[in-house]
Amino acid sequence: MLTALEHLLEDATAGDPISGLKWSRKTLEKLRRQLRTKGVIIGRSTIARLLRERDYSLKSNRKSIASTHDSQRDRQFRYIDQQRRAFEKAGNPVISVDTKKKELIGRFKNPGRTWRQSALEVNDHDFPSQAEGKAIPYGIYDLTHNSGYVLLGTSHETPEFATAAIRRWWLVRGQRSYAGTERLLIQADCGGANSNRSWRWKSGLQQLADEFQLRSP
Repeated sequence: MLTALEHLLEDATAGDPISGLKWSRKTLEKLRRQLRTKGVIIGRSTIARLLRERDYSLKSNRKSIASTHDSQRDRQFRYIDQQRRAFEKAGNPVISVDTKKKELIGRFKNPGRTWRQSALEVNDHDFPSQAEGKAIPYGIYDLTHNSGYVLLGTSHETPEFATAAIRRWWLVRGQRSYAGTERLLIQADCGGANSNRSWRWKSGLQQLADEFQLRSP
């Protein structure tokens, strides 16, 4: 029994590193069926036990293969950290911005449970065409005060939406928490509404700076 399973696992790790792993990617049921073709009658629980004895376990994919490597990456992050510390030391605001997971608006299934006498009926499929709209959360995190602020859009994830969200945060929170400040540090990734290549994003930030008289370092 163990010998037959070992042969399967040896086949799994031999040859090409991609196609050669096809056996170890099979479910317990498929392994059970494959062993049966070799004349071995065995249950799934026994297969699982034998796999664990050979240091196999259920694992998910790990993002560890970098497609590109910037030789200046560490230097860039050190510079960002220095700027953040300098802004915080001077009492100036530092915010981190990003668009969060979009959600369809309507009777769609979501994870989690609530206290009810009966289950809430929702659509059997999550078709965008059945949605009343799409909620686009734009998160703004104030690092100094450890507080978050989320605005919901219902149209599209655009640079105009991103800068409008920051403007709203500044009017509601920023001006009150950082009265008299003339500088604002915004930490953002390089994709989506706040892409570093988007002129509309850069233009929106300049308009924001002009409106509230925020100056460059």
